[in-house]
Amino acid sequence: MREIAILELLDSWNFWTKQPEIGLPRKRYLQAIIPLFSTNQAIALTGVRRSGKSTLMMQLAQQLINSGVAPRNILIINWEDYRWENPSLKLLGQVYEIYRKKVSTGKLVYLFLDEIHKIVGWERFVRTVIDQKEAKIVLSGSSAQLLSRELGSLLTGRHVAIPVFPLSFEELLEFKGLSIRDELELVGKKRAVQQCIDESMTYGFLPEVVLSAEAAAKQKTLVDYIEAIITRDVVERHKIKEKEKLRSLARFYLTNPCSPISFNKIKEMLALPLHTVERFSYYLEEAYLLLFLKRFSYKVREQEKSPRKVYSIDPGLLQAYSFKFMENTGTLMENLVFLELMKDGKEVYYWKNPQQEEVDFVVKEGLKVKQLLQVCYRLDSPDTKKREIRALLKAMKEFNLQEGSVITSDYEDEEQNQGKTIRYIPLWRWLWRKEGRIIGAVE
Repeated sequence: MREIAILELLDSWNFWTKQPEIGLPRKRYLQAIIPLFSTNQAIALTGVRRSGKSTLMMQLAQQLINSGVAPRNILIINWEDYRWENPSLKLLGQVYEIYRKKVSTGKLVYLFLDEIHKIVGWERFVRTVIDQKEAKIVLSGSSAQLLSRELGSLLTGRHVAIPVFPLSFEELLEFKGLSIRDELELVGKKRAVQQCIDESMTYGFLPEVVLSAEAAAKQKTLVDYIEAIITRDVVERHKIKEKEKLRSLARFYLTNPCSPISFNKIKEMLALPLHTVERFSYYLEEAYLLLFLKRFSYKVREQEKSPRKVYSIDPGLLQAYSFKFMENTGTLMENLVFLELMKDGKEVYYWKNPQQEEVDFVVKEGLKVKQLLQVCYRLDSPDTKKREIRALLKAMKEFNLQEGSVITSDYEDEEQNQGKTIRYIPLWRWLWRKEGRIIGAVE
């Protein structure tokens, strides 16, 4: 490409001569990532496609400018732009050389490489720049093309991976313009918060879907997302020929969320070879369409052998791939709570004893279990309440905990049972909680 064409293309994405649109700041990610620029490691943004990685890059650049970095010392390259002619390692080197020669004003620059997987051999460029300490680098790419396990071998200790999830509930409220500063405001705006919960369990938390005004447009976007994940992040990447078998498995998972799954049982149900079920399940998890939750055990082998519970990366994708809108609100609630725990960076398991009594979520910090959570939409049936509390009390005894929580639709109370405290917390209040929020980083 000619030099002038490269400069014109770069200028359209950068802050050099104008102010690009950066969307609503995702403060939690910005606060977690900015300190990482002090290290000599590339920052890799991973996660499901359309979760907001490209927009987050723009917000990071804006944050750097706000802190005093000259706009010309920041370079953003979006390799998804169709105007790039035959993206290659050679072109990447040419673009960087032109930028250093014609634009940058400092020795150290900040380099944002979006959709970097389009460049074959990109890791050689990144390793060289990092080793020569020329730039601070942020990478992003298609979820299945920029994987933490592959980054470890490609960059050999020169990176830190940050998983970028769809919006948290707190971010969703901000996107909806619903500001809640304290508990009094939360109670006063309870109805509006509940409406946001209902909508999120139908359409989810993907930024583009949340900002879309029309229900039909939301639904179409979600269907398109699933198809893009299956086709581009799984079928094309792994050169899969049995496409319909893969779709059948994906549909099975997305229509049976929060259920313990056994590959052997799925093999019989869908008439698929066991190795195909295992391989396809791994690919769907790798592309972040699904998340699998392990059973808690102090024995690693027992964890690996036990059935895993399956969850969708977004409630909207559950609805989009169902034959009709799901009516099991309790299942959607459980999926929503699980996602919030993951977005908070928690280490989570489920618990089940030999009597098949189950607690939905075991939250572990370090070597100790800190929290037990049951999710139950309604407790108006005495049998349901008895079953949920019995399992919770047994798990509390096993982990030597004095408190356990039951997340409900709208029931709030606290009671003593066998000398232990059971807290009933409405979902709208639990989702607003402020404490304990972190962003997980994987080195």
